Parts: sequence; structure tokens; C-alpha cells
Amino acid sequence: MSLRPVLLLRVFIPFALGYFLSYLFRTVNAVIAPDLVRDVGVDPASLGLLTSAYFLAFAAFQLPLGVLLDRYGARRVEATLLLFAAAGAFIFARAETLTGLMLGRALIGLGVSACLMAAFKAFTLWFPPERLPLANGIQMISGGIGALAATTPVELSLQLTDWRGVFLILSGVTVLAAICVFLVVPEAEGTQSGETLREQLGGIRRVFTSRTFWTIAPWAVTAQAAYLSISGLWSGPWLRDLANYDRMAVANTLMGVSLAMIAGYFAFGALAERLARRNIQPMTVAVAGMLIFIFVQCMLVLQWTALTLPLWVLFGFFGTACILPYAVLSQSFPRNLSGRANTGLNLLVFVAAFAAQWVIGLIIDLWPQTASGGYNAAGYSTGFGLIMMLQLAAAIWYFVSIRSKPGAESDMA
Repeated sequence: MSLRPVLLLRVFIPFALGYFLSYLFRTVNAVIAPDLVRDVGVDPASLGLLTSAYFLAFAAFQLPLGVLLDRYGARRVEATLLLFAAAGAFIFARAETLTGLMLGRALIGLGVSACLMAAFKAFTLWFPPERLPLANGIQMISGGIGALAATTPVELSLQLTDWRGVFLILSGVTVLAAICVFLVVPEAEGTQSGETLREQLGGIRRVFTSRTFWTIAPWAVTAQAAYLSISGLWSGPWLRDLANYDRMAVANTLMGVSLAMIAGYFAFGALAERLARRNIQPMTVAVAGMLIFIFVQCMLVLQWTALTLPLWVLFGFFGTACILPYAVLSQSFPRNLSGRANTGLNLLVFVAAFAAQWVIGLIIDLWPQTASGGYNAAGYSTGFGLIMMLQLAAAIWYFVSIRSKPGAESDMA
């Protein structure tokens, strides 16, 4: 299948804008955390809970989202939900209490819950299966650019306004993104499903009873949870407290992580597509990347601060391998189930990310603060170490599962 350049841009750009905003919202708290602590007076556990409210609302809507995407199409669903994100950003900007901030953050999570899955759904309709890893990787680059925008650019903008002003601007931009998605994205054949609600619910059951799904999901979920929870919040405090970076140095380092993320999404997508031509499956590429990702986390747990910058850059790069299982699952189910397969995985990913981000905060809070007001190094090592061990357990489960089912790995195209 070949697409005219103009049509290709109409498919990619609106979804890229939505995912750019999704990732900016997801990671901005890593930079503005000191301001939230100062203005609202939250402790580490409350900061983790506040930031992870995004993940909880995001996760809670994933199963209904899969049904809606397969029934009404990506364009209508994402455009509508982005309006909720805009409202959430406005509430967050105006909130004076932790409860108000959590409400705004949860609405943002709900509103951007379709930004990636809607794009993946559209790509399964517009692109041949062998192109999906690269197409998905290019889409993820827009998220990396959003994470990039949430670092030094946000820190610089705080010299012109405060964090409330930043969120008011984001609210307006999100409304514009909703309009762009609705008016620009073309409809594809098969956009809307003729299935009954009962048949759609049966599709969810088919996904969650699939052995292939449960072979891939545990490792993909724990790796993504680590990537999202740490890069989205705890990377900033770690750099402040363990590497002794000032605010601008933290923002600049996180910018480096975001640039590595952009490079990683493109590199892993392109590599998976190229190696597939040589009969090396995308899941093999994902496994290699996620194993290196675990090793990098081990170095962070051991607090090798002499290698702070390269370690965090490697964290940003190899964590992107976690996205390849989405393309694998898209190809493991019929097209009419692709939305539910990916949102099923996303449900588990964001529940785990919510739990990880909050639990790391709870663990850090078990140790007293340092004399300078920072968080204790032992708390970071324990919290990060727990998340790393869960990934190791999930990796073992994956290798045991593919060995107990002959041909299982070759099926994961």
C-alpha cells in the first residue's frame, strides 16, 4: 500500500500533535515538581500520587477506549477526548488544593488516553503490517519531542510566567489540537465497526484470554511502567538529590534524555523493520533492547553518579524498545481487534505506571530528608530497585513461556 505525501501528512501530523501534548503533560511534573511542593506543600508520597493520577485515569479508560476506537474510529474519539484534556489543564492551572490538582491531572489523563492508541488504530488501517513498527516508532518520536518540550523549554518559560500560566497555554493549544484532528484526519475504509456491543465485549475477552498476549504483556508492562514513572517524575528529583544538579542542569539533562528518546523510537522502529526483511522478528529486537534497559536501571540503582549523564541518556534511548510489543500485538490479532489488543496492553501499562510512580514516592518517604531538604539516596535505590526486579521476573516469565510453546517466538511477528 502506498500513500500520497499529502495524505500521509494528514494521517501523521494531527495524531503527532496530540501525542506531543500527551507526553508533555505526562512528563512536565519532573520539572515543575519543586514549584508544586512550594506552592501546594506536598510530600513525596502526595507528589507521586498527584502525578500518577494521570496514569490512573488514563488506564481506567483503556477498555472503553478500545471499544470506541473499533466502533467509531480514531478521528472522532481522539478529537472528543482532547477537549477533556484541555478542561483538565485549565482546572490544574486554577487549582489551589491537592484535590483540585488531582482532578485536573486526572482529566488530562482521561483526555489524552487516546492519543497513542488512536494513531496505532489508524495506522493498522492505512499501512501494511510490515510497516507498523516504523510507523509506530515515528509516532513515538512526537512523544519524545513532547518530553523534550517539557524540559528546558518549560524551565525557561517559568522565567516569564509560572506553572499556572504554562498550563493555561497548554489548555488552549489542546483545544486547537482537537480541532486539527477532527478536521484534518481522513476516514479510512473499516474505520467504524459493524459489531454489536456484545461482539465487541467478546473481542476484549478474546484478547485477555490469548496466550500470546500474556506471554508478551508482563515484561512490556513492567518495562513501560519503569520508563513512564521514572522519566515522568522521579528522574528530576534523582538528578537534584544524588547528582547535586541545580534546576537548569536538571532540565538540560532531561532534555538530553528526551533527545535520546526521540533517537531511540526512530532507531528501534527502523531496525525492527529492516531486520524483519531478514526474518528477525520485532519481538527479538524488543527483547534485546529491554534487557539493556534493565542493565541501565541496575547502574542507576547502584547510583553510579560519575556516569550520570550517559546513564540517563541510555535510559532514555533503550527504554523506547518497550514500544515494539504494541506492533507485535497489532499483528497477532485481526484488524478489527487491533484497537482492543493495544488498549488492553495499555490498560495494564498505565495501571502499573500509576502504581510505580506512587509506590516509589511512598518508599522514598520512608527515609528522613537530608539536611539540604532533599530525599534520601537509600529511598531512590530501594524504589528503583523494586521496579527493576519486577522487570527481571517478567523477563524470566517471557523466556519460560516461549520455551514451553513451540514456535511461540516465531509467531510474534
